[in-house]
This record gives sequence, C-alpha cells and structure tokens, in this order.
Amino acid sequence: MNATSSPRPPARTDRLLAALGGVLSGYVALAVADLVAGWIRPEAGPVTAVGDVLVDRTPTAVEQWAIRTFGESDKAVLLLGILLVLALIAAALGLLALRRRPAAAAGVLGFGLLGALAAVSRPDSESALDAVPSLVGAAAGAVLLYALVGRLLAPDSGDLPDGAARADRRSFLVVAAATGLAATAAAALGRAAGSAGESATASRAALRLPKPASPAPAVPAGAQLDVPGIGPFTTPNRDFFRVDTALVVPGVDADGWRLRIHGAGVRRELSLTLHELMSRTVVERDITLACVSNEVGGDLVGNARWLGVRLADLLREAGVRPPSEGGPADQLVARSVDGMTIGTPVEDVMDGRDALLAFGMNGEPLPLDHGFPVRMIVPGLYGYVSACKWIESIELTTFDAYDAYWVPRGWAARAPVKTQSRIDTPRALARPRAGTVMIAGVAWAPHRGIARVEVRVDDGPWEVARLGAEDSQDTWRQWVHPWQAAPGRHTLTVRATDGTGATQPEARTDTMPDGATGRHSVVVTVEES
Repeated sequence: MNATSSPRPPARTDRLLAALGGVLSGYVALAVADLVAGWIRPEAGPVTAVGDVLVDRTPTAVEQWAIRTFGESDKAVLLLGILLVLALIAAALGLLALRRRPAAAAGVLGFGLLGALAAVSRPDSESALDAVPSLVGAAAGAVLLYALVGRLLAPDSGDLPDGAARADRRSFLVVAAATGLAATAAAALGRAAGSAGESATASRAALRLPKPASPAPAVPAGAQLDVPGIGPFTTPNRDFFRVDTALVVPGVDADGWRLRIHGAGVRRELSLTLHELMSRTVVERDITLACVSNEVGGDLVGNARWLGVRLADLLREAGVRPPSEGGPADQLVARSVDGMTIGTPVEDVMDGRDALLAFGMNGEPLPLDHGFPVRMIVPGLYGYVSACKWIESIELTTFDAYDAYWVPRGWAARAPVKTQSRIDTPRALARPRAGTVMIAGVAWAPHRGIARVEVRVDDGPWEVARLGAEDSQDTWRQWVHPWQAAPGRHTLTVRATDGTGATQPEARTDTMPDGATGRHSVVVTVEES
C-alpha cells in the first residue's frame, strides 16, 4: 500500500447507494417506531406526534388555505408532506455518512429525540412511555445507517479491487432489501398490535342503541325535492363532512368510556358510563351541522338524524343553572380524549333547544371518525364551539377564565351559525341547453329556520324560489326555481332569509373569526337548444 495515498473518493454509485441507505434507515426507524407504538399507544408514533405539533403551530391562515385547497384530505396531505421531508433529510444523512458516519448516525438519533419530545408534549400524552417509540426507532435507524454505509467504505483506494467493490455493493443491496422487507413486516405488526382501534370497532359493532322516548318525526315527504343534481336531505354517514385536528382517529372502547361533569356551579358532580348515559331519557332529532371553515357555497355542512340525551337535562341533574337563572358559569368546556377543548355558552345549551350528547347517527352508533362513542351536538352553533367529538369531560367555567382551543388562534369565542344558501345545480361553468333550467340547492339557518329563498339571474329582479317542506327549524331546507334560460353567459345568485326576517348580506367576508357571509353565485353558459 502506498503510504501517501488518500482515501478513495466516493463513486457516483456509492453516493446513490448511500442516499438510498439513508432513506431506508429512515423507513426502518419509522417502522420500528410504529411497531413499538402499536404496543404502547398508536398516537405516540413519531409521524403522528410531529404532525400534531405542526397542526397546533400552523398559522390559522395556512390552516384555512389547506382546508379550502384539500378539503377533508388536508390531514393526508400533511402526513405525506412530513414523510417527503423526512425522506429528503434521510437521504442527506446517508450522503453525510460517506464522510462522517458517527455524525450521520447522531443526526438520526437527533430526529428521534425531536419525535420523542413531540409525543410527550401532546395534550393527551399519558406518560413518558410515549417517548419510547421515537427513541427506539431512531436507535434502529442509526445502527442500520452506520452499518449499511460502512459496506460502501474502504480505507484506501488500493484496498478493494473493482470486483470486491461490486461485491460490497451487492452485499449492500441484499442487506437493504432484507431490511426493507423486515421493516414493512414490523410496521404491519405494529398496526395490528394497536388494539385501541380494534377494541373500539368491536365495541361499536356490539353496541345496541336504545329506542328513543322522544323519536324524531318522519321527514316530511316534500323535504326532498325531486330535482337532479340536488343532494339528499339526510346526509349519509359516509358523506358527512369531517373537520378536526386528529391525525389518528381516537379509538375509544365504549365499555371503558366515562363522562365527567364538574366545575363552577356543579352541585352534584356526575361520572357516567355509556350504559348509564343511555339509560336516561333518549331523544332523536334531525339537526344540521355546519363548520365555521365553510366558505360561501361550500360543502362543509350536513344534516343527520341524531340519537342521544339532552345535555340540559344532565346539567340540571348536576345542579347547574344557566346565567339567566343566576348560575356562576357562562361557558362549558368539553374535552376530547385527544386533548381538544371546545367552549360552548351555557345559556345556549340550556335555553330549550335540543343540545345533545349523541351516541347515534342516522340509525347506527356514531362512526369512529365522527366521535364514537359520544359527541356533542348543539343546534345553531358552529362545530368549533359546540360539536366536541370523542368527549370525555364537561367542565363549567367562564369565558373570562378560560379560552378553548380555537380562541387563542383567532376565532371568536361565541359563534352562532350564519344564514347561508347554496346553488347545487346547475354547477359553476355548466353548459345547460336553452329552455327551462331548474336552479336548486339548499339553505340553512339552524335554530332559526329558513323562511324564504330568492334567486336572481344577472342583474335582474329577485324571484322567490319554491321551498321544500320544513322538517324543523334545526335543519336545512331544499329549494328550487325554474328558469327560462336564454343562450349566453349568465350569473346566477341566491340569497336566503331566516325565520327572524334577516336576509343574507351581499358583502362577502372571510370565515374568520366567526363564519363567512355573502351570497353564493355561479356562472353558466347556456347553449342553443
């Protein structure tokens, strides 16, 4: 060996393999972390933990952009983005390992530490054990990166002939392939070991809903208009919108669930199992829910038949009085098992409306992603101030004493649903034939009801649309208006008037801080018949 020779510079193939080794090491780290999290708690996995931190730290404007752009896929997009960034970082660490293996391995361990800190900082973190998946996964990834890249390195350019170098690369690929398969198996085993979701699914399948003492009236025959392009009056569970911050749907076993009601003005603290809750007076109601992130003309709104217990009855059982009767608490804070807090005015819950602790939705137990086993429903309020999913406690307090999750992020503490209407058909940019065109859609003002809907074509006069039959003031109403369409480009606009006589304002405002306002319009081009 020539004593003055310098270390062999990495070949291009070695650099590519090192980057691949970095990505594979990252994949192994995540797979092992998933395996360990499956035995400890699925929510403690590093990607979920880091994703939750990002959700909490994301500026509201960015969050609203994501909802507008990706809708209910925003969580999948976030997780995919995290994985892509991690893959790029892992590839960079693989390249670093060609020069400084200890430093690259330490980098993997550093990212594991970040994942561990994110896991234990979650509001629903139960113990320091939540840090274990990230730390164990990072250790596995660091060891693999150090060992894999070591197969590509030689002390000196004269130490390995070309044939030996090729053999080392083949050895690298064999080890990489075997490790990748093992990691995939580990990840699958980890998901299978995560028993929380499975037990929740099993307990949901075994749950038998009680018959309501106060059933909902049958939906009036005229509530569903026979107009092609208009959606169903009752939104199927699979199509009901979902907007929340949970990257992993909490798996709550109904048999172990309890609800605690406590706080200011509570004379008798309550702790109820699901069986005890369902043994109360059960009611069934049709109620329309709307998300505050719903833009004018948006689809983050749905109508369902809910089964549950009146929350006001439970609060009075606990000795709670609303502020109008001298009660000390004006806010109830509902807490979810994942740490989410939702603040709701006590007066609204106890003013006679059908505010529910719901355990049934459209004739079946709540779906897991809609809050199983129990969620809150308050007619007339946006979901972020009323519709706590996976609820586990209700604390009575005041708005001055406590800000729920969304308030420090720029949203209003109180937010009744604003009167809105939407054109469902014809769709924007549609090209209907000249002649009679049915303009139809829905309008909603929960707890106030819809009294009138009007349609305007271009700058013409407002014309009254025909309303579908009203189910209740807590549900939306469908509407339809026949239009004698002339060829050309036209703008169709709709406005609704609620049961108090208030008509939708023309001026558009953003969804922040308490819901969008404005009138929905679509542009269509009518073609010759």
